[in-house]
Amino acid sequence: MEKDFTASALNHTQVLQKMARVRCFALDLDGTFYLDNQLFPFSLAFVNHLREAKIDYIFVTNNSSLNAKDYLSKLHRMGVPVEQRQIYTSGDATIHYLAEHSRQRDIYLLGTENLHLAFREYGFQTESQKPDFVVIGFDKTLTYDKLSRACRFIRAGVPFIATHPDLNCPMPGDDMIPDCGAISAAIASATGVQPKFIGKPNKEMITGLLQRAGVANDELAIVGDRLMTDIQTGIQHNIFSILVLSGETRRSDLQCASIRPDLVVSDLSALHHLLRDVHR
Repeated sequence: MEKDFTASALNHTQVLQKMARVRCFALDLDGTFYLDNQLFPFSLAFVNHLREAKIDYIFVTNNSSLNAKDYLSKLHRMGVPVEQRQIYTSGDATIHYLAEHSRQRDIYLLGTENLHLAFREYGFQTESQKPDFVVIGFDKTLTYDKLSRACRFIRAGVPFIATHPDLNCPMPGDDMIPDCGAISAAIASATGVQPKFIGKPNKEMITGLLQRAGVANDELAIVGDRLMTDIQTGIQHNIFSILVLSGETRRSDLQCASIRPDLVVSDLSALHHLLRDVHR
């Protein structure tokens, strides 16, 4: 297991001490728990261990192409024991942010139909031609017309919100497809306006997550495969951060990375081994 600590900011004893305080694991999905539609073979054993140890877990994803109900159905099809309260997306965090900071419910949303449905359930009109906000999600149905309309509204002064900053979404076979951050970057280049990002690593996402979990910062561990989002979340919010190498980040990336996780493991199986040491 020594190789799993080569980029860790903590020694083995410190890791075990921090892990012993954890009451909830915030688990990323794509690249951490599964890849696209394929569950990693070690994922079920990991959450079953958490259940046996009476430790909560919440799936926290920046991917806003699906809503919480979609993720619930997907995880259930994979045989994962999970309730809807245990799923928190950047779409959820964006909805909560807008609901708390404005009474306006007219937005222009670039997103999948699944994301439109999530916003509509909270009373938002998602295709307004006089929007109070332009909201950009991971829109796999993006068209040039939608892109142009969003730019037009933003140039006119409508606030620009994006669900999350991820540039790419990992796919099987080491492939990547453009994500919300890439779409937002195109709009920012065209308009000269930068968006307000809501998802990991931003505080709006973490505030909602801590409320959902009912724990303090030092009682939460965040587990993910991305340095710029998952691990940066831990650094910015004093949360125990665990990098898995089963998704976007490779061990070679860590050699010159300025973002340093508290712990690096190959995958959830390696983390499971460490947890068993803690819970003996």
